[in-house]
Amino acid sequence: MEPLVKKSRVESIDILRGLVMILMALDHVRDYFHISANLDDPLNLATTTPYLFGTRWITHFCAPTFVFLSGTSIYMQSLRKTKKELSLFLIKRGLWLVFLELVVVTFGWSFNPGYNLLIFQVIWAIGISMTILGCLIHLPFKAIVGIGLAIVLFHNLLDYPEAAKDYHATAFMDFVHHARFAVYTFAPNHSVLIGYAFLPWTGLMMLGYGFGKIMEMPDRRKRLNKLGMGLITLFVLLRFINIYGDPRQWVPQRNALFTFFSFININKYPPSLLYMCITIGPGLLFLSFIDNVKNKATDILKVFGRVALFYYLLHLYFIHLFATANFFMRGHTLDQASDGKSPFKFVLSGEGYGLVGVYVVWILLIVLLYPLCKWYDTYKTNHKEKWWLSYL
Repeated sequence: MEPLVKKSRVESIDILRGLVMILMALDHVRDYFHISANLDDPLNLATTTPYLFGTRWITHFCAPTFVFLSGTSIYMQSLRKTKKELSLFLIKRGLWLVFLELVVVTFGWSFNPGYNLLIFQVIWAIGISMTILGCLIHLPFKAIVGIGLAIVLFHNLLDYPEAAKDYHATAFMDFVHHARFAVYTFAPNHSVLIGYAFLPWTGLMMLGYGFGKIMEMPDRRKRLNKLGMGLITLFVLLRFINIYGDPRQWVPQRNALFTFFSFININKYPPSLLYMCITIGPGLLFLSFIDNVKNKATDILKVFGRVALFYYLLHLYFIHLFATANFFMRGHTLDQASDGKSPFKFVLSGEGYGLVGVYVVWILLIVLLYPLCKWYDTYKTNHKEKWWLSYL
């Protein structure tokens, strides 16, 4: 059956996607340049500062928003592709993303030509989720949304057996749900690091697919406001009860500010129900606010949002190249490229800068990336006949 309609891009989606891509770069710059990046968790309430906590916490919006909007983009594609065409495209693109994660992204993170550590992070999670959705796309719309909703609402039931003292996660369960950056050796001197378990992310992508229907509706702003506030309210209620929705309970701290930090310090690995509520909810409110807004800032954000994968690959290599240049400028030699504590070559634990230095590098990075992303966006727009552009 042929698709019934052909829709143009929804610019507010590109704007929100562009915003979270910029925020994502801040977190990755911090990984390479902050003095305590490889020594301590910035969300550790015993050692963090309000500015460091906020710098890390604000980037929580990136991965869930991107995965959710990926599902929405798939729905938009379903309006101009047959289910057979869409299924084949999603499976191929999903597997391509997994390949990119293991070959291109892993090297960008590590600069290790021996590939001694293969890293399964967000691009892998998006790729495998896309592949799964490609297999399920033949199901009725309501069935896909129902499966996604069930996963998001109930996957935290697995928290209880996983919290047992005698629980030992297998590689399979780490890939599916547990995933706390576990490392598994699969060959001599070669391991995999599992950062993103796919099950919750797949559920979120399915809900993003269902959300696409709302973006078609003439009263979408009203619906966005209601849904966004509903998710935030659900977060507050469940978090206050402190029983279900996140494996990490909040507890009173030394003052009101840090107690608030404990309240919002939710679990990303794997993404909990509450993590999804407090990130997607505000994202929907932003979509409502930004709908039909046009100015210089939205034009810039839209560029980054339209070339998200290109930007992702580029920003990772730029950051690591910056860090490598900094490494040699500090007087180090090639023999000192790794200290055995960090998986990143040319990044030594305990070396780096304060948050001001991190923000300076971040701003410089965005300024340098914009003209490249603008060029690629223009190229894609002017060469829509090139099939391979849909894979980058």
